[in-house]
Amino acid sequence: MQSKPTTIKEIARILNISPSSVSRGLHDHPSIGAVTREKIKQLAKSLNYEPNNAAILFQKGKTYTIGVILPELSEHFFSIAISAIEDEAIKKNYTVIFAQSHDNYEQEVKLVEKMKNQRVDGLLVSISKDTSKFDHFEKLNSFNIPVVFFDRIPPFKNVHYVACSLESATIKAVNYLLKKGHRSIGMINGPSTLYASEERKDGYMQAITFNRLKFDPTLVVNCDLTEEGTIEAAEQFLNHKRKPTAIVAFNDYVALFLIKYFKKLNVINDFDVVSYANLPIISYLDNSPVASVEQYPYLQGQKAANILLDLIHSPVPENQAYYNTIVESDLIINEVKE
Repeated sequence: MQSKPTTIKEIARILNISPSSVSRGLHDHPSIGAVTREKIKQLAKSLNYEPNNAAILFQKGKTYTIGVILPELSEHFFSIAISAIEDEAIKKNYTVIFAQSHDNYEQEVKLVEKMKNQRVDGLLVSISKDTSKFDHFEKLNSFNIPVVFFDRIPPFKNVHYVACSLESATIKAVNYLLKKGHRSIGMINGPSTLYASEERKDGYMQAITFNRLKFDPTLVVNCDLTEEGTIEAAEQFLNHKRKPTAIVAFNDYVALFLIKYFKKLNVINDFDVVSYANLPIISYLDNSPVASVEQYPYLQGQKAANILLDLIHSPVPENQAYYNTIVESDLIINEVKE
């Protein structure tokens, strides 16, 4: 049976001195004589005493821990972002606690509360697709826990965030399809609760109207990002009076659901698909998106982590300016389908 770890109180009892004297002696405080300091250290060594780092950090007001809440750790985008966050945290001797909301608002609220109770020094968040209220994050202000959002961010500016330029990325994507000769272009967008969905729609509208085409709102369909939701959106396009010849999909996962369904119906060659995230796997597929927006997850994670660490260690001014950082995207063209 493993024995309990030696405590300062036990050392103090054996030496018949106060625990505070033991603590000062272990830290070479000048108020403790050299002889007593040596006795304290020798006894501590013989008893295999190790300091309680958690208690020490708690006394200092920091735990040197940051929390990260993501929709799904298994998604390639977030796994790359996690690598960047860990790399930056390790440089500053921070530990990272990861949790996933599974794209569920209630789960996200519970995780924020747990992170607060774990006394994290700060929090990095990519919000769930269901999140439309943000009270659970605002409550952290009273506990001096800074929050930095990345990738999926709230729809307002008075928060710290790092995000990709999705509006300009969508303009690039639609312009690419227009140059290929497409005139009826559909969009499978995400839930309306996501700010990222609004950005995609704005970029789509700008590209269409700039090229002197009429914007048709029925060619922009929201879905819940599941395979079933993607199929429902695809059916709307297949039955549309202006059946599109190209589709902009919310991300590579939605694009793959779409391509799988079109292959099943044997209509895959009737459409060009453009998506977001640029998953490495798409370049190996026989039928892949003709282009995908690179959103640079490592860079987003790196910038978000550095902003959070700066906020933790910097005094917060009364009228604090918010970090609103935009990472420029690139449209990666894949090989043309045969």
